[in-house]
Amino acid sequence: MFAYTIRALALVWSTNKTLSISLGLLTLAAGVLPAGVAYVGAQIVDAVIHAADLHRLTGTTRLTSVVHYVALEALLVAATSMAQRGISLAQSLLRAQLGQRVNVMILEKALTLELTQFEDSEFYDKLTRARREASSRPLSLVMRTFALGQNAVSLMSFGGLLFHFSPWAVVLLIVAGLPAFLAEAKFSGEAFRLFRWRAPESRMQIYLESVLAREDYAKEVKLFDLGPRFLDRYRDIFRRLYREDRDLTLRRDVWGFGLGVVGIAALYGGYVWIAAETVLGAMTVGQMTMYLMLFRQGQSAVSAALSAVSGLYEDNLYLSNLFEYLEQPVGRGSAAGLKGAGPNPGDGVRFEGVEFVYPGASAPALSGVDLHVRPGQSLALVGQNGSGKTTLIKLLTRLYQPTRGRILLDGLDLNDWDEDTLRRRIGVIFQDFARYQMLVGENIGAGDVRAFDDESRWRSAAAKGLAAEFVEQLPEGYRTQLGKWFKDGRELSGGQWQKIALARAFMRSEADILVLDEPTAAIDAGAEAEVFEHFRELTRNRIAIVISHRFSTVRMTDQILVLEEAASSSAAATKR
Repeated sequence: MFAYTIRALALVWSTNKTLSISLGLLTLAAGVLPAGVAYVGAQIVDAVIHAADLHRLTGTTRLTSVVHYVALEALLVAATSMAQRGISLAQSLLRAQLGQRVNVMILEKALTLELTQFEDSEFYDKLTRARREASSRPLSLVMRTFALGQNAVSLMSFGGLLFHFSPWAVVLLIVAGLPAFLAEAKFSGEAFRLFRWRAPESRMQIYLESVLAREDYAKEVKLFDLGPRFLDRYRDIFRRLYREDRDLTLRRDVWGFGLGVVGIAALYGGYVWIAAETVLGAMTVGQMTMYLMLFRQGQSAVSAALSAVSGLYEDNLYLSNLFEYLEQPVGRGSAAGLKGAGPNPGDGVRFEGVEFVYPGASAPALSGVDLHVRPGQSLALVGQNGSGKTTLIKLLTRLYQPTRGRILLDGLDLNDWDEDTLRRRIGVIFQDFARYQMLVGENIGAGDVRAFDDESRWRSAAAKGLAAEFVEQLPEGYRTQLGKWFKDGRELSGGQWQKIALARAFMRSEADILVLDEPTAAIDAGAEAEVFEHFRELTRNRIAIVISHRFSTVRMTDQILVLEEAASSSAAATKR
């Protein structure tokens, strides 16, 4: 039930030890001080009654003890207020630091996962659940743990004073808070189960929001009048989720009110008991005042403590999303790879009986792929859409792992290469390349993170990618903001974006394998010929792999590999 409490506490402790210690000490003080205030309050009442009786009988006015007790209570109240403000301050600071820490952990984990995991809908559900709630839940759990500790300390203080009145008063105090706790515990589990299974619907809502409010969808949404249909779908999802939330909330509140009435009846039964004992002379008015205060505050402390337990249970349920995501197995491609060179330099790339099956698929996407490309040679991949051309490139870059067969570079299996070394040797631009909402130069510099801010490299790569001419005409040149997400952002045409993508590929000056996955689809034939003349010059002593549907491009390569979709829906390779 509370499997993640220790891990969450350890996470908070490692985030900021000073704030954690301060929060613990302040919580302890906030738990002890209310009992002190109640005790001193009783002394004030008795001192006032004693002073009033003395004045009535003798005419003498003695307020020294009254003033002393009032001053002491004022100090205790001030200390309580200071402790509560200190707790609030520590919580605010920890909330910011811990939220950032958890979000970074989620993103760091994302960097270690394989591409196939991102393409898995079940994995995306885990990621969505982790990001939606888990960044705030660790602090919530810790706050409730401290609140539980604070109320436990208060209860021990209150119970110690109430025990002098009657042990049964302590029992009554605890029993009065149980009904509300039972209601909360019952419905916290139901709320979590509802939250967990509805992740796909929540993701669909987020997706529909993007489609209706993003500029890259706006043209088709308006042209095809898709807005009302998508908005209706968005409303339908909300109505379905709202009905479930409403039903749960109504049942939770009805049960909570009904069981809460039982607690209130027990509390006021205790009041009657204390009042009767006072009338019978078993205690002074000051003691009655103290016990009434202790009973009221004690009942609140019991309710708060039990509510904290219920909240801890709920937080643990939600934290299971975070730790389930963080414990997602890392793909073997991310962990493997220890060598930075192959035994046969100059052997190039070899595919030997390579087959690949997507997770959950019944048929392979690629099957029987055998090829060998040496440095200085070029290869064209040809085939219908869906025949596996891009999949083959993802296998070469180790974004995917072959289901069968192996891929060698310089005589060494890709799995045995150091990942960073392997990636530096390959420059690739996919057909669906990223369009970063950043500066022009940063969009180009993304091709080699080591030269991300190197403007001289930007210019050189832009010239090779035929992007320099139009970039230099932009208002801020290579410092122009691209995209419409940020102020003064400029949008480029499809052909201009593709030239930026080509320039990004040419940033990898050390790469001896260059891959272009239909990079010129939005460029006219004349511009494409010019691009590939550049490409041939740049790859004279390198391996060049090109995916294209244009014969004028394909015929410039040394080898052509045709991927044909077989009857079994797998792609078979034919070399020509």
